[in-house]
Amino acid sequence: MNEDLKLYNNLSREVEVFQPQNPNQVKIYTCGPTVYSTPHIGNYAAYIYWDLLVRVLKQHEWKVRRVLNITDVGHLTSDEDEGEDKLEKGARQSGSDVWSVAERHMTEFLAGFRDLELVEPEVIARATDYITEDQALVRELMVKGYTYETRDGIYFDTAKFPRYADFARLKLEQLKPGARVAVSVEKRNPTDFAVWKFIQPGEKHTMRWNFLGRPGYPGWHLECSTIIHGELGEPIDIHTGGIDHIPVHHTNEVAQSEAAFERQLSRFWIHCNFLTVEGEKISKSLGNVITLAMLGEHGFLPLDFKIWVLQGHYRSLRDFSWTSLEAAQKRRLKWRNRVAYLQQMTDNKTEENVDAMTPWSSIWHELNEDLNSPAAFATIDQLAPEQESLVLWQRIEQLFGLGLFDSSAKPGKEARRILSRRAAAREERRFDQSDQLRDELSEIGFDVLDTPQGQIWQYNK
Repeated sequence: MNEDLKLYNNLSREVEVFQPQNPNQVKIYTCGPTVYSTPHIGNYAAYIYWDLLVRVLKQHEWKVRRVLNITDVGHLTSDEDEGEDKLEKGARQSGSDVWSVAERHMTEFLAGFRDLELVEPEVIARATDYITEDQALVRELMVKGYTYETRDGIYFDTAKFPRYADFARLKLEQLKPGARVAVSVEKRNPTDFAVWKFIQPGEKHTMRWNFLGRPGYPGWHLECSTIIHGELGEPIDIHTGGIDHIPVHHTNEVAQSEAAFERQLSRFWIHCNFLTVEGEKISKSLGNVITLAMLGEHGFLPLDFKIWVLQGHYRSLRDFSWTSLEAAQKRRLKWRNRVAYLQQMTDNKTEENVDAMTPWSSIWHELNEDLNSPAAFATIDQLAPEQESLVLWQRIEQLFGLGLFDSSAKPGKEARRILSRRAAAREERRFDQSDQLRDELSEIGFDVLDTPQGQIWQYNK
């Protein structure tokens, strides 16, 4: 499989050939969820794209060590330095405590991760497990002269880090106070950000830790730098996230990490675009939040949504609709039935050298061109019967994780009984009974094809 992997690197704004520093440990960090509410499909879209990235890396036979963080403290409602902590807000709205809210929604998120058959990261890191390390990082920044203290926290002085604007290509002279990072009369520069927040008298904030003699909590950006430093070490190979992270969160992450540790934070930065619902940003206020459970209420499985996501490129803006999801569901059904058909053909060969097969070469090439899953899917759709094999479909399943070989979905005892009775009815030319049994089979989720080799069952949903 001599094919270079090319990825769009937001650091250079160019597609570059990716090679890990060490093929025995490709170090990846993925910005994870803030667990203050039930995750929605927009949240999961990013992790579906990064799942494809991990699968492609593993197909290159590189060993992957990926860390996913869980934000359970410090993420304020403004995404910056002002407003209420999202966990505190979620607790107040649910009438629960913040620890229970975090635990409940983290469990929901990870359950969805499994339902989507996403490759689990080697490390899942909760922000609240790294408070001591957070404080050590703040002290390091203080010692090196990058911070100053205000009444509400300790801030990173962006003027002390000359490369601050480079990552996001910011034009600092054009930024107005409050246009990007929340304004504070005590901030020296509009772009300065909190690495530690002090809890003010009368402020309700259950999660609190003493630091410099005062109760407080870490700034949202701090956890990623701390976790990367402790779990992976700089520089990492790939940092993933959404495009909304670029101008603030990831810019701040770069500044504090590289200031403290004096090493490049990440060699590659890969960002996915937004997912909208019928042209609108996903928002509770708009009433267009869709969860994985809601997909089930409409007759769809999480894996139907996964194939829908991968039908678009990770850098393209995706607009969700129920009609487009139905089309994706049909595509997945078609692929599952191709696998089921081949599994039932007794003369199907299973020892082919898939690497030498033209279809596989095309699929693999497209995925190595900046994870071009839409083009890879088009190649799969165009497979001719003589080009197919179980080995090829197994390789496709390894790359996308779509449940194409799900043995639990195959005909159960009742379906097998009907198939057996129908085969006997056709053998005895009792075609009326054969048709009746076909209808019974359809009602429990299976169609049947009559071929020279005998009956071939197919999924019908």
